Amino acid sequence: MVSKLGEMLVKAQLITDAQLDEVMKIQRREGGKLGSIVVRAGFCSDQDIVSFLGMQYGVPAADLEQWPPIDAAVIALIPRDLAQRHKVLPLQRTGNVLTLAMSDPTDIFAMDDVRFHTGYNVDPVVSSEMGLVRAVEKYYGGSSAVRLADGTPGRSAAQGGGGGPAASGPSGGPVEASFNEADEQFDLSELEQELDADAEFDAVDEDEDSVNVGSLRRGSEDAPVVKLVNMVLIDAIKRGASDIHIEPYEKTYRIRFRIDGILMEVMRPNLKLKDPLTSRVKILAKLNIAERRLPQDGRIKLRVNMGGGQKVIDYRVSILPTLFGEKIVLRLLDSDKLMLDLTKLGFEPESLVAWDRQISKPYGMVLVTGPTGSGKTNTLYSSIAKLNTVDTNIMTAEDPVEFNFPGINQVQMKEQIGLNFAAALRSFLRQDPNIILVGEIRDFETAEIAIKASLTGHLVLSTLHTNDAPSTINRLMNMGVEPFLVATSVNIICAQRLVRRLCINCKMVDPHHQPEEALYKVGFTPEEVQRGITFYKPVGCDICNKRGYKGRVGLYEVLEMSETLKDMILTGASAIEIREQGQKEGMITLRRSGCRKVLDGVTTIEEIIRETVL
Repeated sequence: MVSKLGEMLVKAQLITDAQLDEVMKIQRREGGKLGSIVVRAGFCSDQDIVSFLGMQYGVPAADLEQWPPIDAAVIALIPRDLAQRHKVLPLQRTGNVLTLAMSDPTDIFAMDDVRFHTGYNVDPVVSSEMGLVRAVEKYYGGSSAVRLADGTPGRSAAQGGGGGPAASGPSGGPVEASFNEADEQFDLSELEQELDADAEFDAVDEDEDSVNVGSLRRGSEDAPVVKLVNMVLIDAIKRGASDIHIEPYEKTYRIRFRIDGILMEVMRPNLKLKDPLTSRVKILAKLNIAERRLPQDGRIKLRVNMGGGQKVIDYRVSILPTLFGEKIVLRLLDSDKLMLDLTKLGFEPESLVAWDRQISKPYGMVLVTGPTGSGKTNTLYSSIAKLNTVDTNIMTAEDPVEFNFPGINQVQMKEQIGLNFAAALRSFLRQDPNIILVGEIRDFETAEIAIKASLTGHLVLSTLHTNDAPSTINRLMNMGVEPFLVATSVNIICAQRLVRRLCINCKMVDPHHQPEEALYKVGFTPEEVQRGITFYKPVGCDICNKRGYKGRVGLYEVLEMSETLKDMILTGASAIEIREQGQKEGMITLRRSGCRKVLDGVTTIEEIIRETVL
């Protein structure tokens, strides 16, 4: 692919097409920056390149050969190894602004490093790479460590983003890092000693025209904020976290992981790291680092080498401005943790039979409800994975597309260009689908099109945000859907929650006797209480990181539409009446599903009380 800089140089008539071809051959053979190769080949002068780059980047150009002698106090602001690594040189300081000569004034990594080490804002000017090498040699002394870059902006061949291993997360409890609020620097050595050294990251860039954010693999010389972000991302994978929360407050800065549904504090970095850390995450997610007033959403896709294996992890990034800075939440999407076997999700046998019966029908609507993080996506993906055969056309409209499946046509919603669920559904109906999955029914327009699709020979699967299965009926009608459409279109509704699963390695029988009255209030039947119930309690071991719980299991409330229930919907029955009738027909409520998990020794009473109501 021809370099964009090369094309611009030809357009500016600084070099010819033939010279560009020759330069590209040299670059492919030897590596290095195109501008430096052009100068070394004698096709263009150093000053011509600098002036041209200054115009292109919109920053001043500095000829270091003609620059007045630089004050030694200014040179001392940047350590020698940092200047050599990034090919930068401090020129002057005015107030809290440091003028910095750079060969690539768009190298945000270099500017972040300088900003972190000096505490000053950076005002970049562009200079030639060869001029910078000579100037760094002149002011810092020694030439062995300074070479022309190997093609990666701001990285030398010796010190670039080469294969030095990034530290990985610990397998044990919370990380205690030695941060000090009053210190200009902070020490990561104690944390690094606890971390494995067999994990490393590469940024996965699927768009050839997008900005190359570089490799996340760093050596020990990298900026502390870069190392910290790497450690946090790897630590979250090691611990099995589903979300990372990075939260600024007035006097503290903390990082929490959500592990098995519970938030746990793992680190309190120095408050001085707030802005550099936020910028680093924004760069990786390709967000606007200058925008701090509005929420932003992005995505980081990384290839992880851990324990000799390799896998790709997606992080959904959400940035929200708060009173004391921007809060960052990263949701981890690990395809290895996606369980596509319906029999292993936690369905009771009779509920699973009903679910299988309804998703196997050729048309109708199948709904999954529950709060964010309750496993709705996993249930839907498991269902369509079972239905995914060569003779079935499956279309999905998702926001965002969390996991990719071969044989399924998945469409990412883009509200900014008008591609929402309703627009996608209209288009789907012209694509000859058999099965349609709608990520979420949020409004009347989407609900109306989905119901019409289900009534015209398509199986439609979707999600809603309601507390239980019976209230889903009222939610649809509150959106404006007519009762007769709900009654004739909906096949089955599944409400679900996730509770922590007891660690099978260390759980122990709880010897404490529970009062019968308390057990009745929880939801156990008189027969179960009289027969006797064996309760288990969490203990904690190395396998579960001393928590007593490892993994989660689903609680399911499956309401299958019968003729009686459809008649009740047509006559305007309340959610309570629908619930009572559903229970008479065999519906297992969320609380009862939890009680059965307790009877099986899978979880505890505390967990089901935390997630369900009687």
